[in-house]
Amino acid sequence: MNAINDTRDKKQTTMLRLLPSCLLFAVMPFTAVSAADKVDEALLRGAQFLTTQQDDKTGSVSIKGRNETAMTSLTILALAALGHQPADPTPEGKTMRKGLAFILRPELQQKDGYFGQADNSRMYGHGITTLMLSEMLGMGADAAQDELIREKCRKAIQLIERSQKVTKNEHSRGGWRYTPDDASSDLSATVWQVMALRAAKNAGLDVSNGAVDEAIKYIKRLYEEDPDKNLNPRPGGFGYQNKGHEVSTTSEGLLAMQVCGQYEAPEARGAAERLLKEGVRPEERWFYYTTYYYAQGMYQSGGKFAVEGRKVVSDILLPLQSRNGSWETGGGDGREQGPIYATSMAILSLAVKNHFLPIYQR
Repeated sequence: MNAINDTRDKKQTTMLRLLPSCLLFAVMPFTAVSAADKVDEALLRGAQFLTTQQDDKTGSVSIKGRNETAMTSLTILALAALGHQPADPTPEGKTMRKGLAFILRPELQQKDGYFGQADNSRMYGHGITTLMLSEMLGMGADAAQDELIREKCRKAIQLIERSQKVTKNEHSRGGWRYTPDDASSDLSATVWQVMALRAAKNAGLDVSNGAVDEAIKYIKRLYEEDPDKNLNPRPGGFGYQNKGHEVSTTSEGLLAMQVCGQYEAPEARGAAERLLKEGVRPEERWFYYTTYYYAQGMYQSGGKFAVEGRKVVSDILLPLQSRNGSWETGGGDGREQGPIYATSMAILSLAVKNHFLPIYQR
């Protein structure tokens, strides 16, 4: 639990979340607004928007009940990435507290531990919710809620491990896809399960080392190195179900490798080199999804990668924020999934500098 305790200590030093947006610039009336200040102001406005989207009766945060388990979990993760905690006597703390109570309702998790059926978010939503619960271990409103978080998280992790063991062909072995019994695998679904497993393991839950090892092998099978042998270092990328180098899947693969501790693996270094050259574009179909993985992956890569990643992400996201603090313009996934999704992913992308969430700490 040391990682969680260390993170809590860091959170206590964050005063930004206590300031209303109108005061952010008042503290420096005679100086130019820095890029960091603009990011902090955007994050504050984004968090304030999320707090206005919660259903007061149920505690869910979603648009018309769509994927409400996954969306509520993303909202909690986004607010936690800014240093907020469920116990805080703030609108953000209240949103997290009520959101957790909603997620913990018995009807949202199947008896086998599955979270992806009640809201039709499938294994994607299951991974997101399991990751959130792992990050919230020890942060419940009281001891009873803490134990409930732990028990539901434990069952969700066991579901992930069982799903990985479904009989698959050699190429798909070690990964996950849409449903717990799916015989195929893809990188997107796999990465959410990997992050959930690592977060749970970091928090002290029982997670099989073999599950993470098999996932790494699957992810590496999707890697393709640039064929030009004259390039040094040689960039590379990851594909969705086969070898490839799309920006979205390369960003996913990079972060997955790092979360699993493979920071210096050739696949991780090659992916970082490719992303350094290609960056992220608003016209990406999975723009917010890609930007989230890109931001975290480049930060974890350190050095020139972290510097460029932070600049690219802020330059591309800040102009897309709406007056009400939300994000929903840009790539297709923002328009399809709505402002709660887009805003949560944008916050997680811009808040990488805080590294409050244990899963993103190197």
